[in-house]
Amino acid sequence: MNGFAWHRRSGRVIATFTGFEADLLRSLTSQLVELLRNERAVPDTAADPLETLMDFSGPTTEPEDPVLRRLFPTAYPDDEEAAGDFRRFTEGGLRDAKARSACAVIDGLEEAGLPPELAEDGLMIDVELDRDEAESWMRTFTDVRLALATRLGVEDGDEERWEAMPADDPRAQAHDIYDWVGYLQETLVRALVKAS
Repeated sequence: MNGFAWHRRSGRVIATFTGFEADLLRSLTSQLVELLRNERAVPDTAADPLETLMDFSGPTTEPEDPVLRRLFPTAYPDDEEAAGDFRRFTEGGLRDAKARSACAVIDGLEEAGLPPELAEDGLMIDVELDRDEAESWMRTFTDVRLALATRLGVEDGDEERWEAMPADDPRAQAHDIYDWVGYLQETLVRALVKAS
């Protein structure tokens, strides 16, 4: 299993993915974008930047989806009015930022050679990231892991429960993906620390 590493000569963070791994990562991040964008897979870049900046028409109540509630927790749990105002002014921008980071992962994989359709066997994808790109990928890994943990019901200290599941249980397989994204995140953090 490959992870991220700091390449001293190029000054970049690098990783090699199999075609399957790259497809899986693209699928996970695409699903995150769809959730964030309510089925719209790309940010709205046609909007007037000033109008976007002054748009305070965001939601005022907690999202219904548990993943979105985890990604955008209530800022003031004891003050419904303040929580609604905070959400109205911030959630739209936060959603856009998370979706842009996830789209950057998809774009990075495709720029590295991942075909739009399912990758063929034996394909290897070499990804090279500068520091800003690596930090964007790291934020997306955090969001993907939070989404998976929420959907699976992962809790602190429940490792034995997951280890006891049969390997052919779909939940165990999804948990393996959760662990894999955690591994990628961990190696990316270590690579960025070495780069400092």
